[in-house]
Amino acid sequence: MSRTPRAGVAPARQRTISTFRLSALDLMLRGCATLYISEPELLGLAQLVQPGDVCLDIGAAYGMYTYPLAALVGPAGQVHSFEPLPNPYRILAAGRRASGADHIHVYNAALGPVAGSHLMTLPYRFGLPIHTWAHLQIGLQRHGRKVSFSSSRTLTVQVRTVDEVCARQGIAHVNFMKVDVEGFESGVLTGAQRILEQCRPTLLLEIIDRHLEKYGMTSDDIVGYLRKRDYAMYAWASGRWVRVDKVAAGRRNYLFLADKARLY
Repeated sequence: MSRTPRAGVAPARQRTISTFRLSALDLMLRGCATLYISEPELLGLAQLVQPGDVCLDIGAAYGMYTYPLAALVGPAGQVHSFEPLPNPYRILAAGRRASGADHIHVYNAALGPVAGSHLMTLPYRFGLPIHTWAHLQIGLQRHGRKVSFSSSRTLTVQVRTVDEVCARQGIAHVNFMKVDVEGFESGVLTGAQRILEQCRPTLLLEIIDRHLEKYGMTSDDIVGYLRKRDYAMYAWASGRWVRVDKVAAGRRNYLFLADKARLY
């Protein structure tokens, strides 16, 4: 996954260029977050991760979280970003190359409870793919609430587990996991049992009932699963992380801190 510096460019200068590019991407995305163009939770990442941390961006799409996380953890840390859909992955990989950030590692794969090749549904509307409604067919029980899609395409994608990736890549500790997988959050957590038990990473999950119901799950199921493992739930509100007890309409993302974790 490492990247060889361009011929004729000294490593120190290359690192400076990479840092500048990564900082520019980070500033742009956090600026968009202040305007609610990108997700406002980006503004709270600095309280969750530190230089040298290892982060997983699961359901990375184009890298909205990848680049701010990479800027925060710095060259001493690592960001591992997973995106199964071909076009978003190509853009993510191109952005990673353009940034020059060797501590970002990208994977054209989904994460779930079991490794292998599995089917994913990609809906289309007016001839355009709706990536935010793409979903794995593993454990699919229903198609969810009625939404006006003109068609859909079935893709075969690679699925890995968090525990398998960490073992294969030699990742001994994970500090932070962001998971945005259109209702398949329980599948990702099932495949991360060892990491959850041994590392107690901070979790930032998208929790939306209309996506969860495709897999016969509810927001209460996800929250209850993590509460049993001594995770406390927070939401980003008025510029800070606020303790909350349940999932509320109109809010997508929730922070879960392990019993001994704290905000920086």
